[in-house]
Amino acid sequence: MTDQGHERFELPPEMRSMAETSFRQAREAFEKLLANAEAAAGSIEERGASMRSGARDIGARAIAFAETNVQASLDYAQSLVHARDLSEVMRLHGEYVQGQMKTLAEQASEMGQIVSRAAMDATRAKH
Repeated sequence: MTDQGHERFELPPEMRSMAETSFRQAREAFEKLLANAEAAAGSIEERGASMRSGARDIGARAIAFAETNVQASLDYAQSLVHARDLSEVMRLHGEYVQGQMKTLAEQASEMGQIVSRAAMDATRAKH
């Protein structure tokens, strides 16, 4: 197999294994953090019955968005470990950036709708 025009690089098996272990540990740590955040949010809801549903919706969506974005970043980083050459790294990077831009735009739109709805509900509750 020739590598005309492509800079070829290989990760030694030990480094690839170490990187995969690190990604797995990062995912596990993130999942624990997320579970703890959700548990804390649940206990706040239980203690604070006066908490508005709008605030709960905003918090729940923010946590869900964070989870989605961190998972995408971890998936991207892991895919880079398996890249065979620089052109594949560039392709993966382009796909990641495009996907994240689309996702962030959708998340911003959804969050704007949730915040607007919560503000309208809070205004109605005062009257």
